[in-house]
Amino acid sequence: MTSGKFVTTLGYERRFNPAFQFDHREAFIAFMTAGQPSRPANVGKIIAINQGRQPLTRSLDPLPALSPQDFEAQVQEGAAIVDIRDSAEFGAGHIPGAFNIQLSSPEFEQRLGWMLPGDNELLLVGQADGDADRAQRAAAFIGLERRLNGYLAGGMGAWRAAGKSVAQLPQIAVEQLQQALDGGELAVLDVRSRDEWDEGHIQVAVHLHYREIAENVQQLGLAPNQPLAVTCASGYRSSIAASILLQHGFRELFNVTGGMDAWKAAGLPRLDGEGKVCQV
Repeated sequence: MTSGKFVTTLGYERRFNPAFQFDHREAFIAFMTAGQPSRPANVGKIIAINQGRQPLTRSLDPLPALSPQDFEAQVQEGAAIVDIRDSAEFGAGHIPGAFNIQLSSPEFEQRLGWMLPGDNELLLVGQADGDADRAQRAAAFIGLERRLNGYLAGGMGAWRAAGKSVAQLPQIAVEQLQQALDGGELAVLDVRSRDEWDEGHIQVAVHLHYREIAENVQQLGLAPNQPLAVTCASGYRSSIAASILLQHGFRELFNVTGGMDAWKAAGLPRLDGEGKVCQV
């Protein structure tokens, strides 16, 4: 960090650069990290790989295909479930307590590293059995492949056939959302970035980035039994956020299909970061 000059000296920086004005290490760290985004849950692994302390995996053994009974037994022992299907498939039926992180997203591995807590072992649920191999290769880029313990053989079809519990996340179209808002029936949580929010958002929405949901549920000011629609740009990040909210006791959740892209395309009213109505 410099004062912005193309050419400088240490003496100049010591005199004018605010980063050089601290006598204590803690104050300097606080200054340098102020306003920075939250750290990924997997940041320790990422740092270890970047520093060469943990080598990248060069070859991968196939993940075990688990029966519903074996899958459930590992969940009861503390393994976390990662449902890698698309949001609509997740919404139609998923294993209670699962994270929904979509394999189809080009940011799959980044979101995997950001969202998964601690060092829990991980189990995958895909649309097809081959999805687990793709997810495993992506996880290897961020050092998470060692935590993958297997996948649900036969997917949700096998889970249902075994008579296991299934949860839903209802999907709601933007036109339905507008009607519900007009009737005062729903609250809205927008989980996009601040820049996206400032470009246009629903007037009554509450804003919190999806990466920060798990640590800030209490600060939302929303009751778990309150009907709540969750939106992002397209419906993918909002499904991630909703899957986390479900784990924190929220029960009347709706994922907004198509998100704010669909809201804008429908010509519905939006406010910018200054509270002014956006032009359609």
